[in-house]
Amino acid sequence: MGDKPDVSAVATFDKSKLKKTDTEIKNPLPTKETIEQEKAEQGK
Repeated sequence: MGDKPDVSAVATFDKSKLKKTDTEIKNPLPTKETIEQEKAEQGK
């Protein structure tokens, strides 16, 4: 049993104590149009 982590705290964890947070995309991937525009600008 020494090789298994102690998960007793996880079993008794109370999810209701957590705050609700809104996820926010901080660094969205560029759209295909943006990529095409940048490629065109580099080719000049």
